[in-house]
Amino acid sequence: MSVDWKRIKPYGDTMNDGAVQLSFSLPVPVGEEAREAARQLTAKMGLEEPQVYHMADLGEGYTFFIVYGKCTHTVDFSSIHVPKVESERMDYYEINQFIRERIQRKVVVIGACTGTDAHTVGIDAIMNMKGYDGEYGLERYPEMEAYNLGSQVPNEEMLAKAIELNADALLVSQVVTQKGVHIANLTHLVELAEAEGIRNQLILICGGPRINHEMALELGYDAGFGPGSLAPDVASFIVHELERRSIR
Repeated sequence: MSVDWKRIKPYGDTMNDGAVQLSFSLPVPVGEEAREAARQLTAKMGLEEPQVYHMADLGEGYTFFIVYGKCTHTVDFSSIHVPKVESERMDYYEINQFIRERIQRKVVVIGACTGTDAHTVGIDAIMNMKGYDGEYGLERYPEMEAYNLGSQVPNEEMLAKAIELNADALLVSQVVTQKGVHIANLTHLVELAEAEGIRNQLILICGGPRINHEMALELGYDAGFGPGSLAPDVASFIVHELERRSIR
């Protein structure tokens, strides 16, 4: 069956059946009344034939639900244009060769989980010498000086380190996103860099589960990398951006 790119909708068993699965919690005690509340709520979301497939007591008067239903809406996939990092991806060896031949000095990169964020898995995957998913981290790159400051690093401390080391790029990982705390924290770093008069001297990059390139640009960063990004993705952008700025 050919796909109509102008009218894309979910499918489960057959094309265009609209089948979707939702999971959510309600502040109501478990029971048949709770089941009906979840069914009615899902129907009000616009799903047809909602069925509560699973219901579980969370205690303290809360109930968790898994609901199946059929979506009636479609999306024009052919009209969607999402900002993406425009940089040719190179591998570990190509990046180091690029730096030697085109940058002709060590590239200084500082990474950290800033603010109250204590989750270092993301920044370690990019920075740590052992790397992740078969790719070396930036600490392993001989043509880079990479400094991983760890977790819960105040923005002021990270910026001071950038000034001390004359950094080329700052990598900020944000995993904790409740109540938009990552937005405030990322914005604060940009504001500090602007106040110090060094924003244009730095390549600012942010990443995390809820980060994408479009959001990063809106917050004043040069690039954003979401889930699945690896060290070569980030390193390729940094060195290409350094060269671009040097010849601008």
